[in-house]
Formats: sequence, structure tokens, C-alpha cells
Amino acid sequence: MKRQSALLLLGLSAALACGKRGQAPAPAAPATEAPAATPIAASDPEPPGPRRQTLLRGAIVMTATGKTYARADLLVEGSKITAVGVDLPVPAGATVLDLAGKTLTPGIIDTHSHLGVYAAPGLTGNNDGNEATAPNTAGVRAGDAYYPQDPQIDRARAGGVTTMQILPGSANLFGGRSVTVRLLPHARSVTDARFPGAPEGLKMACGENPKRVYGNKSGPSTRMGNVAGYRDAFQKASEYQRSWTKYQKDLSEWTAKKKAAEHDPPPAKKADDKRGKADKADKADKPEKLEEPTPPARDFAMETLVGVLRGEIFVHNHCYRADEMSIMLELAATYGFKIRSFHHATEAYKIADRLAAADTAASVWADWWGFKAEAFDGIRENAALLTQAGARAIIHSDSAHGIQRLNQEAAKAMYAGRRAGVPVTDDQALRWITANPAWALGVAERTGTLEPGKLADLVVWSGDPFSVYSVAEQVFIGGELVYVRGKLEPRTDFELGYLDAAPQGPQ
Repeated sequence: MKRQSALLLLGLSAALACGKRGQAPAPAAPATEAPAATPIAASDPEPPGPRRQTLLRGAIVMTATGKTYARADLLVEGSKITAVGVDLPVPAGATVLDLAGKTLTPGIIDTHSHLGVYAAPGLTGNNDGNEATAPNTAGVRAGDAYYPQDPQIDRARAGGVTTMQILPGSANLFGGRSVTVRLLPHARSVTDARFPGAPEGLKMACGENPKRVYGNKSGPSTRMGNVAGYRDAFQKASEYQRSWTKYQKDLSEWTAKKKAAEHDPPPAKKADDKRGKADKADKADKPEKLEEPTPPARDFAMETLVGVLRGEIFVHNHCYRADEMSIMLELAATYGFKIRSFHHATEAYKIADRLAAADTAASVWADWWGFKAEAFDGIRENAALLTQAGARAIIHSDSAHGIQRLNQEAAKAMYAGRRAGVPVTDDQALRWITANPAWALGVAERTGTLEPGKLADLVVWSGDPFSVYSVAEQVFIGGELVYVRGKLEPRTDFELGYLDAAPQGPQ
């Protein structure tokens, strides 16, 4: 009990300090090329001093790598996992947490959330998810509207979620940039919450939403108009990119000529004694006038699309129908970029082979469809059939409620597949909410599985995570204990008077 209390206090102290460690990015230098993504720190800074060590002992360990231990230990040093195995030795001074009878998994990752941009309570003043003012609002960024004190974030963390992508809404052909955040309980700004090194995403939307929102405005009013809008925007982005490429070439040539002129001045003027014209300059000997080239005018929407063309910004495409997803794959191939994940994708099972070939993930629901025409043809076996075909299936939420039980959503999809004769394993189902979404968000090298070197983003479950009777008892983010069921829970103005007593360690 003393060791557990010590662990909790260490974790709470570290969590309280996280705001001090989060630093705003330095101002960007003047652009000499078309900028694409916001500079982000490549890794987490470790707090100064000796790194704390914690040994989580004796749990069922589901690594999401294809291997599950019936009983094993996991060692955390600082923010990283340093060892996973059976009967690991206890390092001197390490805190030991006995997890006998519990299950340990990676933290859950949600690729599709609007928490913080549609903050609770659901007032108009908190509605910041859709910049529904033009079909192309690629220049806006969800991070600029993210409210880290949204009480819905606390509920997601209590459900075992450690990382989530915050997306703009789906009213636009191009909704804007997404941001990937960690569910740290004391983040005071998006800078504190941002997942270090995670690339930004671009939210795009197919189908009914854009033509419904803009049909009586500027358009598009049809699916033809939607695709024409995508094509027009990426063509303009290609031309915008070329204008910057030409500017870079002109600037390089100008710089070289300027340096040459400074180091090799022109010869002195010569007098013409024969003609008596010594006072006239020889025009051929005059130095060439060097004018610095002017950069193109910056366009932040175009910069986002250029980031997509360069592969720096990942496309996350709201799209339901198989035919539309196929068209978007063809359009992406035409302009030389990849679609990282289709979202909702109720008909993804119809083109599972194409998704596998394109290395495009499908972020789907377990059993949510039929609420509009394009969402009509969904099936419960969607994720299982995608997995069987070799595609990356992901279970996402798009819901402040569903994000609280993504483990149960994955369980529903897994058992639906098994009933249909698709042999989905527990490990594969776990990857739907851990490793696969980590890949889709570009952070798979750092989180999503339990392996040495990965961030210690962990969930301790009371039992089988695919059981409706199991709950997340403890949640760690980067080795910090950020949630303990019934003990370490948030206090916010949203819940005035909740948890009067000071938090205590697990008993």
C-alpha cells in the first residue's frame, strides 16, 4: 500500500509539473519556401534529476504486437518502457505496483474526436468545430480552438484514452488542420497537450455534408461539384508550390550573384585617349543591377494543401461510400499524395482490397450506421473483413460518449467478425484501438504498443478489456499516473464540490 501511495504521489507531482515543461514553439523565421506544418518538438523533454522507475508486476500483459503474456512485468523508467517480460528484477529504488489479476494494455488512441472544439456544456459559445463559411477552409487549425479544460476530456481519460486526434467538422470539402493531443489532466493550452512530433492532419469530407451545407450558397450542390472542388484546390496548390519553387531558384541565383559581386568587383572605368572621351563610362563595364526576387504572397489554405502534396500533413477523409472512397484514392494518386485514413467508411468492406493496396486505413464504427442515405449500407463485420483483407482497421468514436468505451466498441466488432466466421484475435482487436490508430496519426514509433523504447502510455484494466464488466482502474501517460478510478480524478468548475477530499493512492 505504501509503494502504491508513493507511486500515485510521484505521478501527481509530475502531472502538476507538466505545464512548466510545455513550452510554446519559437517564432518562425521569415519563409523562403512555402511552409507546410507547424514546427513541433521531436520528443518529450524528461524532467531534470534522476528518472523514477516503476515496475508493474504480475499482470496479464497484452502488448498489441502479436504477443500476450499470461503473467508478466513491465518496467517504466521516466517516460519510457524499458523492459517487458516474466519475473523482471526489481531495480534499486523502484516503486513496485502489484497488478495480479489485472490486465495491462497500451493506452487507447482515438483517431476521430471533437473534444475541446465542441466543449461541454453544449452551448453555442462552445461550438468551434466547423468553420462553415466556405467549401475550402484548409487554412484553419483545430488546435487554435482546442479547450483543454473541456470536462469531456476527463471522461475519455477515465475510459483509458491517452491520445486523440482533434479534427475540424465535416461541413467543408477541406475543413482545416487537425491536432493530435495527449489527455494530460493539467494542460493549460494546446501547446501543453500537443503530442510531441505528431504530424498535423487535414480533414476532408466527401458526400452529403458539403453539398448539403453549401448547396444553396456558393456550392457545391452535387457530388460532381465536390470532386471538382477537390481537383481545383489541389491543382491550385500544385501551381502555388511551383511558384515557390521558382522563387527559391531565383533567390538562390540572386544570392550567388550578389556574393560574386561582393568578392569580385568590376574593373575600373577606362579612358579613351584617342577620342578624348575619358569622362564617359564604358557601359559594358557597369555592374549588373541586382534586384532581390519578391516571394509569392502567402496563402495559408494553399500551404496546408502543399503540406499534403509533400507528405508532411496526413489526409483524414470523412467518406462513407465505397465508390466515393475509390474516387478519392484515384484523385490522390493523380496528385501524388496518400490518404492516411478514411473516416466512418461504412462501406469500406466493399473495397478492403483497394485500401490494403493503397496502405490507407479505415477508421470505422462497430455498429453505427443508417442515420442518412450514404450511411445506409453498414455491417457489423466491417472491421473484421478489413483485417482479413490485410487493411488497417481502426475503431474510432466521433462521439463524446463513445470515446469513453472504445474497448467495448472494439469488442463488439471483434465478436461480430467471429460470429461471421472471420477469426479475429484479441490482439488484432486491441490493435484496432492502439497500434493502428497510432500509425494513422504518425506516432507509431512512439506509442500504441507495449515495447521497450515506447512511451509508457498504459491502461490497467480490472479484467478482460473486452468485457463489459471491466473498467480502466489506472491510466499512465508518458509514465505519469494521470487517473486512478475513485481516487485520482479531476476537479473542475463543471463539477463544483466534487471530490472534496485530497486524492489518495490506490488501496
